[in-house]
Amino acid sequence: MASGGLQLMGFVLAFLGWIGIIITTAMPQWRMASYAGNNIVTAQALYEGLWMSCAMQSTGQIQCKVYDSLLKLDSYLQATRALMVAAIFLGFIAIFLSMIGMKCLKCMEDDQVKKMCMAIFGGVIFIVAGLAALTATAWYADRVAKAFNSPFTPVNIRY
Repeated sequence: MASGGLQLMGFVLAFLGWIGIIITTAMPQWRMASYAGNNIVTAQALYEGLWMSCAMQSTGQIQCKVYDSLLKLDSYLQATRALMVAAIFLGFIAIFLSMIGMKCLKCMEDDQVKKMCMAIFGGVIFIVAGLAALTATAWYADRVAKAFNSPFTPVNIRY
């Protein structure tokens, strides 16, 4: 089993990554309107996220609208939402399992083998949560890039 300092550093980095997943999931800047073609000079910026779409005026005012229906959304957006929420949930479980298995806590200190197994299991769940978030973001980015480069997408609505 790793030293206490190395274990604490790994936990802090995994916890910060989990916080990053939460922030990324909530942000509305998953897709941003491109200013290609004739719409270079514009008074607003358009953003779309997993949960809402926003328009920012040149004055700095932002107006956001939550998506009306879950059934109207594209399947890749629904899958991305599910993967990101699963990553958050798995990270939450991994935090508690990893904390129980850390050397610096007194919990389960009478059985070191179980304590080590809890730390390893928590780390594995952190990795699974990270892979779920990585899969979701890579899939979403791939769909945005394909739509941008598609000749069938009008120039004025490319993201």
